[in-house]
Amino acid sequence: MATHDKNEPVYMIGVVVTLTQMHAQTIRLYERLGLVKPQRRNNKRLYSEHDVERLRQIRRLTQDMGVNLAGVEIILNLLERLEQTQAERDTLLLRSAEIERRVREYFQQGGGKFP
Repeated sequence: MATHDKNEPVYMIGVVVTLTQMHAQTIRLYERLGLVKPQRRNNKRLYSEHDVERLRQIRRLTQDMGVNLAGVEIILNLLERLEQTQAERDTLLLRSAEIERRVREYFQQGGGKFP
């Protein structure tokens, strides 16, 4: 079974309205403000699952937590940076483990010991 790409644009705005329980004009406003960036095909907005999740997050921040849109932008940018940093950390951890494995292998072949 193929894995689903969360960045694949598949939803038209009417579906997104239902999924997010937001008005279409609100979603368009968030697009104009740069908080969400749907792709366009044949002059139609197409939203991905990632876009829908982001809109739900905006809704939680504004309605449930009382954050204004400027604060939402800052929070979303910080969350993206955090995700990028975590992905970089994970890559470095894998690289470190591979280097350690190679060093151990090298010492084992030479009869030496690795601490």
